[in-house]
Amino acid sequence: MTEAARETCDLLIEAGFVVPVEPHGVVLEDHAVAVSGGRIVAILPTSEARARFDAVEVVSRPEAALIPGLVNAHVHNPMTLLRGVADDLSLKVWLQQHIWPIEAAVIGPEFVADGVTLAIAEMLRGGTTCCNENYFFPDVQAATYKRYGFRARVGLPVIDFPTAWAKSDDEYFDRAGEVHDQWRDDALIATAFAPHAPYTVSDANFEHIRMLADQLDLPVHLHLHETAQEVEQSQQKHGQRPIARLNRLGLINDRLIAVHMTQLTEGEIHLCAERGVSVVHCPESNLKLASGFCPACALQRAGVNLAIGTDGAASNNDLDMFGETRTAAILAKAVADDAAGFDAFSALRAATLGGAKAMGFDHLVGSIEPGKQADLVCVDLSALETQPLHHVVSQLIYATGRHQVSDVWIAGKSRLAKRELVEMDMAGILANAKQWRARIAQIVR
Repeated sequence: MTEAARETCDLLIEAGFVVPVEPHGVVLEDHAVAVSGGRIVAILPTSEARARFDAVEVVSRPEAALIPGLVNAHVHNPMTLLRGVADDLSLKVWLQQHIWPIEAAVIGPEFVADGVTLAIAEMLRGGTTCCNENYFFPDVQAATYKRYGFRARVGLPVIDFPTAWAKSDDEYFDRAGEVHDQWRDDALIATAFAPHAPYTVSDANFEHIRMLADQLDLPVHLHLHETAQEVEQSQQKHGQRPIARLNRLGLINDRLIAVHMTQLTEGEIHLCAERGVSVVHCPESNLKLASGFCPACALQRAGVNLAIGTDGAASNNDLDMFGETRTAAILAKAVADDAAGFDAFSALRAATLGGAKAMGFDHLVGSIEPGKQADLVCVDLSALETQPLHHVVSQLIYATGRHQVSDVWIAGKSRLAKRELVEMDMAGILANAKQWRARIAQIVR
């Protein structure tokens, strides 16, 4: 190729291995990804990339795997400030006797902004570039994610009791509309309806959500079939299991992001497959709260789109998607009694493209394909703990730690470079976390 024919690009990332996720099961050795205007323009062998492109910046990582940014499909990120305050308790006791009272004392714009900032830093250092948020003060969340260039779908909360965010049903919906209108055309931030759970949201509010979700083409993100107790209470109160109740209300469809799903019949699994429901598997939170086991292999076999989420750091207690995905893969095998179930490639897909699809972002992110946003992560596989390197994706799922993430880009912009956060004040974030610890300790006492 002559000099005159060479193309320019903003960024060329050269990696020992590129794992595009789509097509499935592929690993490309000694390949490079070219980026311009925040988008991927080419994936090709490194030698060809060097001949074809004049790049403004070249990042060479010959012993790394380049993967799509991980998508954390269910988080309560302001709750990062509550990490470890009420451990080793059942879900009902944990939530009603500890978390909700503490939140009532501290929740507000400052708490939300500071919690989200801490979470963004943690997620970036762990290779996560996108999250599906479910908490109060979505206006503050959205502004904070935008400030740090982090991709997010922000939940518009609806719950049947007053909170610091809204005091009545009308106010929940009015404020939801305001936040949606403010962010509806943003390149990084989108919204979803986030009714808390079937046991905290009335039929009337669910019907209102269904109508608005249809009108605005928004996902509905909620906890569903998280515990056996939830299912039993629904049968006593409504005469139906929660999924049947939501089906009656018109919410079992391809906009539904159903989180946890530990209590499922075969019929419910097939209903989800037929209607295009996405299921977010949060294994570590479910294990820690003894909530049950999501039947990931059965869902996958039925054709249900699976995603991975960490849940909040108050119940996990981290935002480590590498650890979460490993747990999801291993637990799925035990639950299904099938060592071949939910293999490494499928687990990585759930943690990337599966999450993007659940959030309605799969046209933008989740795989390394020309035209998609350059949300990319380099993972250093040269460490002793990931050697010898027989199978790249097996190492990523079963042996890699988040500390091996070296570089992160979102929409082609560097957010982590050689393990250093870009445009984030690490010392300030740590100091702020400590002052919140002191404030919350006064309440816990």
